[in-house]
Amino acid sequence: MEQLTTIGIDLAKEVIAVCVMDQHGAVTEQRVFRRDAFERWAAQLQPSTVAMEACGSSHHWGRWFAARGHIARLIAPEFVVPFRKGGKNDTADAEAVAIAGRQPTMRFVPIKTVGQQATLAWHCVREGWKEERIALLNRVRGLLAEYGVVIPRSPDRLMAALPILTEDPRLPDPIHALLIEVREQLSSLHARMARCDEQIAAHAKQSAAAQRAMQLTGVGPITASALAATVPDPKAFRNGRRFGAWLGLTPRQHSSGGKTRLGRISLRGNVYLRNLLIQGARSALQSALRADPLKASRLQRWISALYARKGYFKTVIAIANKHARMLWAMLAKDENYDASAWIRHPMACVNPATNS
Repeated sequence: MEQLTTIGIDLAKEVIAVCVMDQHGAVTEQRVFRRDAFERWAAQLQPSTVAMEACGSSHHWGRWFAARGHIARLIAPEFVVPFRKGGKNDTADAEAVAIAGRQPTMRFVPIKTVGQQATLAWHCVREGWKEERIALLNRVRGLLAEYGVVIPRSPDRLMAALPILTEDPRLPDPIHALLIEVREQLSSLHARMARCDEQIAAHAKQSAAAQRAMQLTGVGPITASALAATVPDPKAFRNGRRFGAWLGLTPRQHSSGGKTRLGRISLRGNVYLRNLLIQGARSALQSALRADPLKASRLQRWISALYARKGYFKTVIAIANKHARMLWAMLAKDENYDASAWIRHPMACVNPATNS
């Protein structure tokens, strides 16, 4: 078999399309396989560069190809779209992936290990159960309101009220039976989420990266565990600004003619990790506002001043972005959190009056 250079693969549940290109970028083969046939075909390939969109099962196939001597590359779907010619179909997608994989400036997604994906699976299931619990609580509140029973917006208050409501004379017997089922379901969801928290906390305790991340205010075991599992190699990002942009915490640019126009944050990248950082930013903001001005750290003073100028929501996003940059520096350089690190920065000596 001739030496192959680039193979673009469009993954799907039932069929997998491939596009093979030679060293000059010319298409030499385009095929569509069933899953079993694709694996038999791929097992006969000579070492090549294999490009795929970062989607479901892509990390599995990335590890599969890497173990057989190939150079496996995962590409974010948004970076593949500009290279698609004509209409969208499996063959066109595979060719677009192959073209994107040959670009010298293309950014690739690091392939996660089996252990990292196992940890993220606990996070994913926990989020699903949390959404299910919220939906059930809201549904029950709506049903009770039809009978004139209004419960405060707190999961703990509703759970505490359920035993009483099962005997409330304002409610008919069918609703009493329904509330018993709801109580059992909520108790089961709480127990499952508690087991997820235990598993995630155990991972955070064992991971050196997670332990280092938790030194930062607003970063707990869940955020630290997700960060360690989602970002296997922080050095894949050139700097903290790139890391913040990958999380979707930087503003969109609409600049032209030398004029810079910044809009809302891009909301791209890893949604789960971004939301965790934003939740942690809320905690850091409240901590800064409660801190004694005479004993507050430089970061807390910055947060308080920004809150006074920009308000709550912009401050929360700014804190999340700053936390992302600080976490990148801590993990990429294997350093612990140091609140006085800014003093050693060269710019700190430019105008000492502004840093006092």
